[in-house]
Amino acid sequence: MKTLSDESNGAVSLVRQLPQLLAATVQSLPEQAHALERARAFAEPLLASATLDTGENTLAHADAVAAILKTIGGSEAMQSASYLVYACEYLNKPQEVITKAFGENFAVLATETTKLVRLQRQARQTQAASARVATVMPMAQSAAAQTETVRKMLLAFSRDLRVVMLRLASRLQTLRFFAATKRELPPGLARESLQVFAPLANRLDIRPIKWEMEDLAFRFLEPQSYREVSQLLAETRSEREARVEQLRARLQAELKSQGIVATVQGRPKHIYSIVKKMRGKSLKFEQVHDILALRIVVGNIPDCYAALSWVHSWFTPVTEEFDDYIAKPKSNGYQSLHTVVRDAAARPIEIQIRTQAMHDYAEHGMAAHWAYKEAGVKGYAGVSASGSYDNKIAVLRQLLAWERDLSNLPEQGAFDDRIYVLTPEAAIVELPQGATAVDFAYSVHTNLGHRCRGARLDGVQVPLNTPLKNGQTVEITTVKEGGPSRDWLNPELGYLVSPRARAKVRAWFNALTLHETIAKGREAVEKLLQREGKTALKLEELASKLGFKSADDLFEVVGKDEFSLHNIEVVLRPPEVQVQVDEPLLKKPRSAANPTQGGVLVVGVGSLMTQLAKCCKPAPPDLICGFVTRGKGVSVHRSDCSNLREMVAKNGERVIEVQWGTPQTGTGAAAGGAVYPVDVAIQATDRQGLLRDISEVFTKEKMNVIGVQTQSIKGTAWMTFTIEVADSLRLAKVLGVVTELRGVQSARRK
Repeated sequence: MKTLSDESNGAVSLVRQLPQLLAATVQSLPEQAHALERARAFAEPLLASATLDTGENTLAHADAVAAILKTIGGSEAMQSASYLVYACEYLNKPQEVITKAFGENFAVLATETTKLVRLQRQARQTQAASARVATVMPMAQSAAAQTETVRKMLLAFSRDLRVVMLRLASRLQTLRFFAATKRELPPGLARESLQVFAPLANRLDIRPIKWEMEDLAFRFLEPQSYREVSQLLAETRSEREARVEQLRARLQAELKSQGIVATVQGRPKHIYSIVKKMRGKSLKFEQVHDILALRIVVGNIPDCYAALSWVHSWFTPVTEEFDDYIAKPKSNGYQSLHTVVRDAAARPIEIQIRTQAMHDYAEHGMAAHWAYKEAGVKGYAGVSASGSYDNKIAVLRQLLAWERDLSNLPEQGAFDDRIYVLTPEAAIVELPQGATAVDFAYSVHTNLGHRCRGARLDGVQVPLNTPLKNGQTVEITTVKEGGPSRDWLNPELGYLVSPRARAKVRAWFNALTLHETIAKGREAVEKLLQREGKTALKLEELASKLGFKSADDLFEVVGKDEFSLHNIEVVLRPPEVQVQVDEPLLKKPRSAANPTQGGVLVVGVGSLMTQLAKCCKPAPPDLICGFVTRGKGVSVHRSDCSNLREMVAKNGERVIEVQWGTPQTGTGAAAGGAVYPVDVAIQATDRQGLLRDISEVFTKEKMNVIGVQTQSIKGTAWMTFTIEVADSLRLAKVLGVVTELRGVQSARRK
């Protein structure tokens, strides 16, 4: 039979091996002989009178951290580092000094941990001053975003995983100090403990640190809720632990007496976990049945049911709380028997019964405890963990369990694809490995990147293409105005690593090219308007007539030579409008009566030849005016004709009064009356069937269409219909019908 103690058969879990592995590592190196005593003696003169920013004596803090590390199986090397980390703050060249005194491994561990301590301290300061930072830094992260960045940053620094262990122990001691001295813990530090450090301890399966850290952080964040649950428990944690141990030992002995060989584990549920479950599942306190929990691990499935039968006979079962996940496993493969029983005092106890194989799968397979509790949907911790992030954590756990020499970890770590640096205001910026100060500037703000001209790393001026390292503070030197250099896009020069920053630089140069193109197009259009004498025409109106949303859109296509200026000329002066002043005689209108009955009368002059001007095509009852031409009679224009105004301005003495003759009975082509050609301009959104629909309106209204001109520019149709009408007033009503057609924007007489 395989049990938890059967190490020879490889049944002990990776996490269970953690303390032994940590304790056994790097002990044989000469530089580590009596390392703990030497490290404390080295640091004591520096730390004895020093104080941390929390108010705790630095040497006392280091002593406590070393003690915590010892309880979780940390080696003397790790315990020694707890003193050297804080000594670094008081040494001019800490890495060099510690290397000489203790060796390079200790120096790297101490300096890396010190760097991480500084980063996390600055991150908390950033959160506390988020309102101020938001006004100065457009990219200032929210507290939640900063917390997540700290979470990833903590692991990114962990090439040597002892750094993580040191930080966990240090944070736990900080919480203990505030609790013991009854000081008020800064909210940012409490949230970071609850949202970053405790989940990390859980993922590394360092449960004692996780449970205590969660309870202490929750105690500071929500003191009233903590007190309420604590009072409901009616026992201290130590009392509950003692009761669990008593139950565990008795249950294991009783099972053995029944011939069931089993390993029984037990734990009391800590306060934060109780509150989290009550809130996550909307339970009352009395509905939380696993305040105390026991786990029975047996050799095979029949023993699982045998143990269940005995448990139900010894305790009082709560039948509605029984689940058989062996007969019907969960979708993720998890198997176990879950039951809730009550002891003699009617207090609920949750008991899980499983085989060793089921237990190993539950702890380290797809249904591992930390994955279940923090996966989001089926768990209730309110934490969503991405698959890639969980995979990296799984790799770290295996490395931690199997590493034989923690002081000689591989150079490449699991998080080497990212680095974390600081702004001068202590905001954390996440960048790809190898990123430069230019990448940093663009990640902070696009405008900062465009104006970037120099950089300082930790106060030292460096070239812009210098790769950044974890923990550095980056300060950018800028100019008031300017843009990026084209050299930044040259990959051989190494100015940019981030694809996002590259895209921003390309966008700047594309915008610059577009600006030049628009300027070129504007110049061409304005010159055309000058030639045509149309400088008073608004450019936005011209663009709209041509089907463009704005004048810049028109200038862009003109500047790219994608739009001919001839199209603009057509809109400015359609070919049919350009007429000669001395125009040839028109044919008489169809069915026109004699001048005295259906045509045009020249007031005071009899039998004088008249002709209707093509430029404005007058029709009754338009107001008209005559102009005496040379040898071609009187040209009749509409009074508002622009050509007439120009001719009158030059030869006003040749104007003659004219009027329409008396119409015949029954006007219109059908009745044999006079009809007159007029031009109608229609603007519409181009579509299939547009010409047909408009023509059908004229046909229905019995108006003869004798000519059509159309052109389509950028989805807008410009159409000119020549129609025979007897009465221009009736035409206005027909055009009103045309404007109601789908897509028609305007319909007017030219």
